[in-house]
Amino acid sequence: MAKRGGFPGGMPGNMNNLMKQAQRMQKQMEEQAKALEEKTYEATAGGGVIKVTISGKKELTEVHIDPEAVDPDDVEMLEDLFMAATNEALRMQEEDQNAQMSKITGNMGGLGGLPF
Repeated sequence: MAKRGGFPGGMPGNMNNLMKQAQRMQKQMEEQAKALEEKTYEATAGGGVIKVTISGKKELTEVHIDPEAVDPDDVEMLEDLFMAATNEALRMQEEDQNAQMSKITGNMGGLGGLPF
């Protein structure tokens, strides 16, 4: 016979508390995901001649190219600067998202730190 609050087979803990914690964490994660979607991330390249802005949804929302960056004989450099700025903005968004979610989950790995 199982102890009160436990499970047959010796699983420790109170399932109701575990479910409440999981629901609370899920709600926090949903709220944080919504907040992150509303943020913007800006990055530059080439000393600021290229500036891109992305949304928390990883959508490119703004591009600014300083006219001095436009060299018809070196379009490849402009492409590289644009790519570098975009990738940096995406990296910033990803890093922020991971940091915010880690605050909620407490860096629980794998199965959320569950005891099984």
